[in-house]
Amino acid sequence: MSSNVRVRFAPSPTGYLHVGGARTALFNWLFARHTGGTFILRIEDTDKARNTEAATQAIYDGLNWLGLDWDEGPFKGGNHGPYFQSEREDIYLRYFNKLKDAGHLYEEENGSWRFKSLRKVVKFDDLVCGHVEFDMSNAEIHPDITIRRPDGGWIFHFVNVVDDIEMGMTHVIRGEDHLSNTPKHVELYEALGVPHPQFAHIPLILNRDGSKMSKRDQGAAVGGYMEQGYAPEAVVNFLCLLGWSPKENREIFDIKEIIERFDLAHINRKAASFDLEKCHWMNVQYLLHMSLERFTQLARPFIDRAAIPYKNDAELTAVLAIVKEKTKQLDEVPDRISFFFTEDYAYEDEGVEKALKVPGALDKLTALAAAFEASETWTPEAIEATLKGTAAANGWKNKELIHPSRIAVSGRSVGPSLYHMMEVLGKDRTVARIRKTVEKFK
Repeated sequence: MSSNVRVRFAPSPTGYLHVGGARTALFNWLFARHTGGTFILRIEDTDKARNTEAATQAIYDGLNWLGLDWDEGPFKGGNHGPYFQSEREDIYLRYFNKLKDAGHLYEEENGSWRFKSLRKVVKFDDLVCGHVEFDMSNAEIHPDITIRRPDGGWIFHFVNVVDDIEMGMTHVIRGEDHLSNTPKHVELYEALGVPHPQFAHIPLILNRDGSKMSKRDQGAAVGGYMEQGYAPEAVVNFLCLLGWSPKENREIFDIKEIIERFDLAHINRKAASFDLEKCHWMNVQYLLHMSLERFTQLARPFIDRAAIPYKNDAELTAVLAIVKEKTKQLDEVPDRISFFFTEDYAYEDEGVEKALKVPGALDKLTALAAAFEASETWTPEAIEATLKGTAAANGWKNKELIHPSRIAVSGRSVGPSLYHMMEVLGKDRTVARIRKTVEKFK
């Protein structure tokens, strides 16, 4: 299915990608994918004093990480470029002269240029907010907008409208904080003799205490989710529910289903409440239920960054398979698996005190090592049977072997299933680690 729908995400590269901006990009992308339309990325970089290359890169990285691929824009090209406002000077001059020649502009003493408001009631039907009217007749309440600075720099209102005209936008989906700008934009469209696109102003994102979410709030930066090891599909699922409702009492939706069901009519009118705990819960669910292949793909950058010395993919996959279930964030993975890949692992002090420095603990480990060495089968079931059989034969409780052997083979009191951990380590390494531990602490 294809359509003439054209939507855009037009961020300013003045800081990191905020979740509010990411949610706006997501809604535009979902609408384009749902309708078979076109999603454009436009970089609004007219503020030369505040723009940075790092901020521009953060936009690309964040959108790519979230899977929000654009159809036109930087790196993709298209028939409506350039896609950086800093490269569109000739276009802006042409429209400026058109307004000037038609008598819609006047110059102030300081050299700035203003647009003469049409001074009437501006009406439009918003796809989220419904019918909206702004009485623009009072110049004190609605002063004429500046469209060009004395230094020749362009103001957002003007270049935003010009670009939306030139790029053929059919819908402008943006935050509700832009609603008050819309009558100014509608007047510009009218003065230029061009019908305005359909507007859809999506609800603001508020903190749980009702305050407006700022860049300083926890969870505000998309980069933070990337660094902490959230699954991008979990974050997308979380963001899509900030203001949109599928009208169903569940919260986990894969992206194909979201695209299929996304409709501007189901965007909520009231503000969205940002709950980072819910995002964390969703992330845990996604990590738990995703395929091992996908888990490995997402975990590998964190593992490589930590320089974990795994020998091959098969060895790494076997280890990840047994830590996946308890992983809450991917940045935990290197620490969870490091002891598998070195014999020089550290021992937790508390675990040593409670499990190894108990009278008789090292003798019990010596007996267990001998039993393991004599084992002919090395599966989790066989390992468990050997450990429990050794305990029963000597009149010991199972936990008197379980806790010391866990510390012995991993240095830790908490970790993946003991028997699966030993299986992955292999019989020889397991026995060697137990005996090394006995020698170390006797």
